[in-house]
Order: sequence, then structure tokens, then C-alpha cells
Amino acid sequence: QVQLVESGGGLVQPGGSLRLSCAASGSAFSVNAMGWYRQAPGKEREFVASIMRSGGTNYADSVKGRFTISGDTAKNTVYLQMNSLKSEDTAVYYCNAVVLTTIPPVRYMPYWGKGTLVTISS
Repeated sequence: QVQLVESGGGLVQPGGSLRLSCAASGSAFSVNAMGWYRQAPGKEREFVASIMRSGGTNYADSVKGRFTISGDTAKNTVYLQMNSLKSEDTAVYYCNAVVLTTIPPVRYMPYWGKGTLVTISS
């Protein structure tokens, strides 16, 4: 079993910055990829950014140039640096991890954190 714990959410003014963190813990797993999704009130959950174990990254068009995802493989932790925040970035941000279990049955498994609220408001 893998647990994901997010931190770093809060209230910030438009144009400000926040840094989210997500740490994966548990046993018998290897992280393959980690990422962030968000869900605004009344909307579907949407992809924000992801990072592969190899270091490759991917971003939603809406956050390109403003958000940066990074990871610490030794700590099984992923970060999301969010700059130039806009009101439309207001959402609950969820951490996602795809892990490879290292004990039988060996397989890829997705896990989700409980989410952290980011509110952009003046």
C-alpha cells in the first residue's frame, strides 16, 4: 500500500506563487511517475503536470510557462512550483503516483492523495 500526502496549499493573491509538495510512502514499490491534477468547483478533475522517473515532464497548456514540476526520486517526492497564479487556478490539487509494485503480483498501480486546496483571491 502506498500513501500520498500533499502539502503547501493555501490562499494567495493573483500574481503570487505557491509551492506544493507530495510525498509517497509505503513499502514494496517503485515510483514510475508522479503528477498533479486539480478540480475546481463544479468542474471535472483535470491534468496539470507530470514527471516521469526518467525526468521527463508534461504540462497542461493552461499552466505552461507558469508552473514547474520537479521530483526527488530519493525521497519519492514531487513538487509543483506555481507562479503568476490566476483566479482560474483556484482548485483542489491532487497528487497522483503510478508505482510499480515490487512484490507479486508485480504490476503498475495508481494512487491518489486527498488533495490540498489552492485559493487565488484578492
